[in-house]
Amino acid sequence: MSSIKLPKKLMLLGSGELGKEFVIAAKRLGNYVVAVDRYPNAPAMQVADANEVISMLNPDDLEAVVVKHQPEFIIPEIEAIRTEKLLEFEQRGITIIPTAAATNYTMNRDRIRELAHQELGIRTARYGYATTLEELIAVSNKIGFPNVVKPVMSSSGKGQSTVRDKSEVEKAWNYAIAGSRGDSQKVIVEEFINFELEITLLTIKQWNSPTIFCSPIGHRQERGDYQESWQPAEMTETKILEAQEIAKKVTDALGGAGIFGVEFFITKDEVIFSELSPRPHDTGMVTLISQNLNEFELHLRAILDLPIPNIEQLGASASAVILATEPSDSINYIGVAEALADKDVDIRLFGKPNAHPYRRMGVALAKGENVQQAREKATKAASLVKIQP
Repeated sequence: MSSIKLPKKLMLLGSGELGKEFVIAAKRLGNYVVAVDRYPNAPAMQVADANEVISMLNPDDLEAVVVKHQPEFIIPEIEAIRTEKLLEFEQRGITIIPTAAATNYTMNRDRIRELAHQELGIRTARYGYATTLEELIAVSNKIGFPNVVKPVMSSSGKGQSTVRDKSEVEKAWNYAIAGSRGDSQKVIVEEFINFELEITLLTIKQWNSPTIFCSPIGHRQERGDYQESWQPAEMTETKILEAQEIAKKVTDALGGAGIFGVEFFITKDEVIFSELSPRPHDTGMVTLISQNLNEFELHLRAILDLPIPNIEQLGASASAVILATEPSDSINYIGVAEALADKDVDIRLFGKPNAHPYRRMGVALAKGENVQQAREKATKAASLVKIQP
């Protein structure tokens, strides 16, 4: 194994709570991190060496910060990036994670869905696209009800809704367009899958070593956004191996290195590919308590070509989100002491500078004797933490 020289200069595009934990992992190994986002004092900026506030959809702004800081690695954390510019940076010798082409694929739900379904022959939900309300009505009628409507470019479930009948189509269109990231006016309509379990399979693609996997993470969503996650998710070994095979097939097609959050619907008889994120996944925040190496440390090691000798799952664990309930530009928290009074419970507050209804402001983490107990402890702890304007 060749010796890796540290520190490296890393540029993070998107500086939310996932980025913050990644910066913490990077700084533990002495790296220099530039955190970039569209608003000041974003969570990752609070722990980075330098920060920049720009529109990441503006190629000139991206060019300026890259020329200024000369990073060795550019690591996207969000979807709203002018991905064509990343290809230019890659051609100039900067490493894009996982690659510029893979980032372009995965920033849009339509491209990754077509790669999986059309090119790789992987089972997905039936789907179609719409760029107008009239098209959405036609596609919804073709796919049938209920169905799921979401923007092709969004994050954390923004703009996603379940449409039960024709009367809800227009509302779903307006919600999807309002929740779209970037400048896309395109939505995807998906067949509603009656699943038993929804999972994230954290898949670690390495430069010079085999692809490896974390134990499956179960999760529950509301409004298209994750509310709680738990590890390990209860699955048969056969279905775990099938999910791993699909995840490897898709990530091999994308190339590069880093962690991928690969989502699946698990039904009684099938493992169905859902979505993929080329970076740490929000449901994977449970790994902050459930594993010897959390997803952010794994992402960093894969990016820097550092060894990952083993991933140890530490027992039944869960996470539950702490949500804002009203708008505020001044944030104070109460109930943290009460939440931390229970055994094997931890809290992460993200440090977001303002709040609005349903915004994720923190997460509660818990271990238990079994998954059910861990989920109950995490949910209870999250409910005790209140945001005071």
